[in-house]
Amino acid sequence: MLMTLVINALAFYVVAYLVPGVTIAGWGALVVIAVVWGVLSILLKPILILLTLPINILTLGLFTFVINALLITLMSRLVAGFRVEGFGTALLAAVVLALVNLVLNRIK
Repeated sequence: MLMTLVINALAFYVVAYLVPGVTIAGWGALVVIAVVWGVLSILLKPILILLTLPINILTLGLFTFVINALLITLMSRLVAGFRVEGFGTALLAAVVLALVNLVLNRIK
């Protein structure tokens, strides 16, 4: 569980570095972001995926990026020190986050 938090924190750090419009205030905010992302991914994401299952099937799973973008936008409103400029930026951040998590989980 701790390794997952570290990977998420590292992934969000890379997202903030690569995606213009995503800013993180500092290391403390990064830790809070990793924890909140973990909580949202455990509690809210499965419900949203279940509710949008037909559209997710139609798009062959690509709608999951939209769900992640919605969660990132929600998280930017919940966590002080984390800012995302708009939904397009959140969508790009969701794609980059998925790719970075893929690479980091392969290394783990």
